[in-house]
Parts: sequence; C-alpha cells; structure tokens
Amino acid sequence: MVSKDKNVHGRRSFLRGAAGALGVGLWSDQVLEALPQNVNTNSKPSDLRITDLRVLVLARAPMTSPIIRIDTNQGIYGLGEVRDGASKNYALMLKSRIMGENPCNVDKVFRKIKQFGGHSRQAGGVCGVEMALWDLAGKAYNVPVHQMLGGKFRDKIRCYCDTPQVRDPKAFGLRMKERREQGFTWLKMDLGVDLVAQIPGTVTMPLGTNLAYGNNTQHMFTGMEITDKGIELLCNYVALVREGAGMDVPISADHFGHIGVNSCIRLGKALTKYNLSWLEDMIPWQYPELLKKIADSVDIPLATGEDIYLKESFIELCRSHAVDIIQPDLATSGGILETKKIGDAAQEFGVPMALHMAGTPIAAMASVHCAAATENFLVMENHSVDIPWWSDLVEGVEKPILNKGFITVPDKPGLGITLNEAVVKQHLGEPGYFEPTPDWTRDRSNDRLWS
Repeated sequence: MVSKDKNVHGRRSFLRGAAGALGVGLWSDQVLEALPQNVNTNSKPSDLRITDLRVLVLARAPMTSPIIRIDTNQGIYGLGEVRDGASKNYALMLKSRIMGENPCNVDKVFRKIKQFGGHSRQAGGVCGVEMALWDLAGKAYNVPVHQMLGGKFRDKIRCYCDTPQVRDPKAFGLRMKERREQGFTWLKMDLGVDLVAQIPGTVTMPLGTNLAYGNNTQHMFTGMEITDKGIELLCNYVALVREGAGMDVPISADHFGHIGVNSCIRLGKALTKYNLSWLEDMIPWQYPELLKKIADSVDIPLATGEDIYLKESFIELCRSHAVDIIQPDLATSGGILETKKIGDAAQEFGVPMALHMAGTPIAAMASVHCAAATENFLVMENHSVDIPWWSDLVEGVEKPILNKGFITVPDKPGLGITLNEAVVKQHLGEPGYFEPTPDWTRDRSNDRLWS
C-alpha cells in the first residue's frame, strides 16, 4: 500500500516535470499543495441526482416566503425561494417531476417544468427550483453562479429601497434624506391617489367603489380618474419630497392607484419637472399598446415587468418600446438564466433592466448573481432595509448584506450562502423546518403539451 506522503511526493514530482516541459516556472510546495483544494471532492457532477425537495416558510422577511431545499445523492443541496406571497405548493408539485434528474442540467430541467409556471406568483415554484438548481450546479463545480453565466460585469450591485409611505410630505422628504445618509444612491416612493383622495374634489369614481390599489378590477375598468386638483396636490407632495431628498438623486415612483390611461398621462405630464427616474406599473403590463400610448405622451421613463413570466412578453414590450425600463422579478420571470436572457434581449433594443426583489437573502443573492452577469442592469430593489434580522438569515457573505446601498457579489460556490438555522427558526411563518414531503414524491401525470 502506497503511503499518503509518497502519493503527495509523486504528484509534486509529476507536476514539477509537467511545468518544466511547458516552460512554466518552478511551482512552490505551497502552490502544489493548494491545487487539489480547488476541486470539490464531495461531488461528481455527472453522477449527481436529485433525491428530495423540502420546504420551510419564512414570515415578515419582509413578506411570507417559502424557501425550498433540493437534496442530492452526494450530500450537497441547493436553496431556492418561492416568490413572496405565493403558495409553497407551487414548488412541491414539481418534486415528482425533478426527482432523479441531474441538477447540473439546469436548462433541461427548467424546460421540463416551465409549463407549470404562470405570471406573477404562479411562477414561484418553477423559479424557486431554478434558483436551487443553479446553487447546486455551482457547488458541484465549485464556482459562483455568475461565473457559469459568463462572468460578471460588476463587483457590487446598486440597490434602491422602498420607503414606507408617510402622508406628511415634509416628514417623508426627511425619511428620504435619511436613506441618502445611509448610503443609498437611488430612492423609491409610493405616489398613489390614496394620498389625496380624502380631500374633496381630487378623485372621481363610481360612488361606493373601492379606492385601494389592491382592488382586483384593472385600471381601465374602474371608472376612476384624478382631477386637476388631485394632480396639483400630488405634485406639491413630490415637490416637498424633492426638497428633502434633493434633485440630484434618482427617485422612482410606484402604486399610483387604479386610475385610467388618460389620468396616467395627465399625471405623468405634470410630474415632469420633478425628474423622476421612472413611473412603475401605471397600468397592467398586459396592455402594451396602452402602455406605449402613455410612454409616447409622457417625458418620464415608464417601467413594468415584476409580474411577467418568461422572456417573450418582455421582448415584445422592448421591441415596441412600450416602456423605457423593464423590471423583472427573478422569482417570477423564470429564474436566473431566463432573467439574464431577458436583460440581454432588452439590451438589443436599447432598454435597461432594473430588478424587482422583495424577498429573503436567497432571492436577493440569486438576483445579485444575475445582475452581476447582465451588462444592461441598472438597479435592484431591496424591500427589507428596516428588518434588523434580514441579513442574519444566512451565512457565508459579507455582513451587512446590504451595505451603504450596495450588495457585494459573492465569489463562493453556487449562490454563496448557507442558512443560519437558529435565526431562520425564529422567523418561521408556519411550523416545520424542511420536514419530509413524501406525499409529493410521485404524481402520475402525462405532462406533454403536444401529440
């Protein structure tokens, strides 16, 4: 039996000989000793197989978010996240369809399951699984996800943060100023008709209807329109916010309320002098012709996309220039690779990509890797700035994760994070920490979409 020392000595002699033959300078013992450490000896990627999928549910992070873990026959696992507000069952129903697959075949598995996704939260399971597959593939090959996407264009990811709405514009302007002092170089505000609707003469709508933007009636069908008085008051609000935050920092605006297309145009025109960086989701994304009508009439960029699944609808929006900025949420748009494809396609039409993100550090890091690898990336949302334990949910990355308005791109394998089990268990939204899911292991179904 050959001893370990003789094996090491033989390997060193061979490598030195190879280096000499290639004209490479003599390698030191330290370099030779380090070489095998760069190989993940716990994984043989070609033999890797999925053996399980389990779920836990986090609450108030900032939303309720199911976290999935995909296990393998070689002991490594991948983490993914179902989009905030979605059911964990969107992921669990995919378990039977991915069992036995090699997770390194990310695109193949994604194409197998993408038929089970849909717009908005219905895509949550497919996207969560896709994130976990990339995490596994990176761990198997011992490289960060961004490297498998072609490498990175940037080392840090710029973030903007949503700031909870305050009715007093001066107070809100001070809060935005505080965000600047925290290091944020891009700001975000809600600017809905609910800010002024209590004042008589600001909004007209059928009597007795619901004002809330959470109403399920789409904007064009509510009969709700803003008056000149309402527009003037909202402009005064933005003026005072700008006074506090300054004119030199980008401020994006969202949640205008379910007002009609013409009201969107009139409001957008009136806001021009405040130089907002974008007006988000003024109407539903499913109406590209109406979005283009607004975009062609208003001199502030329009953005949409957080509820769109897969690249095709994004490409159509970009081709027709119905919006100026696309804003996919990676937990809806199809996961990491599909979102990079979306960004690359948008770049061909001269359209930048911002990223919507209101999840845990898992969705955040998946988005960070994608943003790092996509050239036309602009800025990424973080909805958890005021949650003190958000960064503590994971280990393995620079802390705080969001530091002075930026997130450092991890260089560890996969997504570059592990869960902090103790902290996670303190913030569960329902009992159970990755409990077994045997009821989802088999599902007899012919999923083929063609004959």
